[in-house]
Amino acid sequence: MSQGEPRIVIIGAGPTGLGAGYRLQELGHEDWVILEANDYVGGLATSFTDEAGFTYDIGGHVMFSHYDYYDELVSKLMGDDFTELQREAWVWMEDRFIPYPFQNNIRDLDPQTVFDCVSGLIQTQRQEHQPTNFREWVDAVMGPGIARHFMIPYNFKVWATPAELMNFVWIGERVSVVDAETILRNVILGEDQVSWGPNNTFRYPLRGGTGFLYDGMRRFVEDHLELETPVASVDPAAKEVRTADGRVWPYDVLLSTMPLNHLIGCTESVPDAVRRAVDGLHWSGSHIVGVGIDRQADTTKNWIYFPEPEVPFYRVTYLSNYSPYITPRPGQTLLLTETSQSTHKPEDPTTIVDRVIDGLVATGLMEEDDRQRVVTTWLCSPEMSYPVPSVTRDASLGTIQPWLRSQGIWSRGRFGAWLYEIGNMDHSAMQGVEFVNQVLFGDPESVWIARGEGVAGDGIR
Repeated sequence: MSQGEPRIVIIGAGPTGLGAGYRLQELGHEDWVILEANDYVGGLATSFTDEAGFTYDIGGHVMFSHYDYYDELVSKLMGDDFTELQREAWVWMEDRFIPYPFQNNIRDLDPQTVFDCVSGLIQTQRQEHQPTNFREWVDAVMGPGIARHFMIPYNFKVWATPAELMNFVWIGERVSVVDAETILRNVILGEDQVSWGPNNTFRYPLRGGTGFLYDGMRRFVEDHLELETPVASVDPAAKEVRTADGRVWPYDVLLSTMPLNHLIGCTESVPDAVRRAVDGLHWSGSHIVGVGIDRQADTTKNWIYFPEPEVPFYRVTYLSNYSPYITPRPGQTLLLTETSQSTHKPEDPTTIVDRVIDGLVATGLMEEDDRQRVVTTWLCSPEMSYPVPSVTRDASLGTIQPWLRSQGIWSRGRFGAWLYEIGNMDHSAMQGVEFVNQVLFGDPESVWIARGEGVAGDGIR
């Protein structure tokens, strides 16, 4: 390292890069810069307002946190300008709404479906097979009935990846694991269970969507922020980052939040084994469609899951129920839909908006007459939305990450760490904060998870 404080270069001004920058300015560290390819901050957590005045997030984001530091930061940025909501999540299938999570509320389905799910659950009590992929895990833990009716079709719609190509180490609080006694009690006694999960209550900014938070963080890093500055190459031997405009940025320590495969692709002198390991990283993209309707929403629902393949989206969020300022004037509705895409599940971007509107009508979220009330539509199609927890992922990370760390490079964030299980906004921001604490103070990381063989656990001091 150079004499005095280390020179820190941060690639990307999403939640991780901004989290790192915020922590650096909080500590009074001076020698650092954030290089951001876009002309805005926030990455996938940003928000956009169209010419009609409707505000959109890039998918259904809610704010809940596992970390006191992040909670305090959010409170500082939002003040009193937020709404606090009780989650109302539903599943639409068999032409009806059932409470989420599906597996705890099957009593509302057709009797044959209920029987399939319960009998499959009984089968799991006799299972001794150790699963090797997500498909086998679902069958072993939830049974073939729940697998066939919900888990497999829904997860294919989310991940655009067959379940047998995914691992199951990411499950944690992401999936409500089946409790046989709870399911049978709910079926027999006719009860619903709706409070599962870490986000059963959540806050949302009153104005500006989730991007409001990251625009707020921008104020604290503005003097160290370089927008529209895409990275062209990284030279670990010289400890330099070269940007597309020809400028060179020397560093002592590099935090990259760009997608891990892109980082390896633009880094010089990468060993062949590390380059080959990138082939084990898989992802899916998405089409996010917003539909603004000139009528009041007739429900207090927050979001709805759609497992059935004939419906073109896997989730719809009533974004206008989150804040009255999402729409330009009262009495309007904004629906935000999500459709995944990949080589396993290609989607035609030229027809997706029309297919979404047809799907909203078919599922009853829009009336036929609402077609005439649509005042705006919005389409955002990120190439990379979900880092897929593939069966090959951990071995790849176990090869790539140790080499990067040996070169003084931290790769963190949703696609930098390539760990969906720590890919929420709070996880991502805290990875940036903890990077700073480790580099400056030697504090161990608690958010980032070492996956695969041989991953360094403490890092470079």
